[in-house]
Amino acid sequence: MPKQNDMSVGMIVLGIMGSAMSKNLIKAGFSVIGYDVLPRAVDAFVAAGGRAAKSVGEVGSSADILITSLPAASALFDVARELLTLPRADRIVAETSTFTLDDKTKAQEQLGQVDIIMLDCPLSGSGVQALERDVLVYGSGPKEAYDRCLPVFNGFSRAPHYLGVFGNGSKMKYVANLMVAVHTVVAGEAFTLARKAGLDPAQMFAVVSDGAAGSRALDVRGEMLIADTYLPIRTMPLELWRKDMRVIADFANSLACPTPMFSAAVPLFNAAVASGYGDQDTAAVAAVIEAMAGLPPTKHG
Repeated sequence: MPKQNDMSVGMIVLGIMGSAMSKNLIKAGFSVIGYDVLPRAVDAFVAAGGRAAKSVGEVGSSADILITSLPAASALFDVARELLTLPRADRIVAETSTFTLDDKTKAQEQLGQVDIIMLDCPLSGSGVQALERDVLVYGSGPKEAYDRCLPVFNGFSRAPHYLGVFGNGSKMKYVANLMVAVHTVVAGEAFTLARKAGLDPAQMFAVVSDGAAGSRALDVRGEMLIADTYLPIRTMPLELWRKDMRVIADFANSLACPTPMFSAAVPLFNAAVASGYGDQDTAAVAAVIEAMAGLPPTKHG
């Protein structure tokens, strides 16, 4: 097994999660080469000690373990097409985004044509948690490839979990995100009730989070909910979160599995986007509940 500082890791897209993973890998002693279409993301990556690439192909040519953290399935297929043109080499792609199983499987099969192994490795945790190396890796795919990536996973996560065959990682992420969606709405509902009842939001958070009603979703979103302000983003933009929710709903429907609490949460997130909070944190769903309760409008920023 190579020493960490002898391992080169490629990071494809340097958004909220990709930049956080990169920073932790650099701190852990890895050499990280990264690519993003946004110059400001690349500049921040270089300032943190990363090496900038001019293309996906350059990343693929410079590292044999690649991590993708992408905004849409179309970006995944674009990345796959570029990697297909490279000379054959012993490469692994650890795909950490939340997409449908069909999309991930399609990309896996495309990369397999040139012997690139793709792992399905979505992350559990927010952008803030990723910066603190407090995310989980839900790894699935060939065990040998997962084991090769394990030092990398340990470099940016609190706990990697191997879940078996390709696709099990995404399935576990759907289950986890279903709970996050419900917990986020419940947190907003609880703060709304506290405000309506005349309780101090900061005191309510301190007391409730210390008891049986506490949750990680509440902890991560607590500061925003107390301030009733949902910028800067600490977890994920609402508009992007809706993409994840559609994936979960489609997956549950494909199994004819009822999800009554999740189904009740979906319209509230949609309403938050329709109300102008799409570019703010997922916790802004609380603003919709506050409006329903007749509370004054929340701050937009």
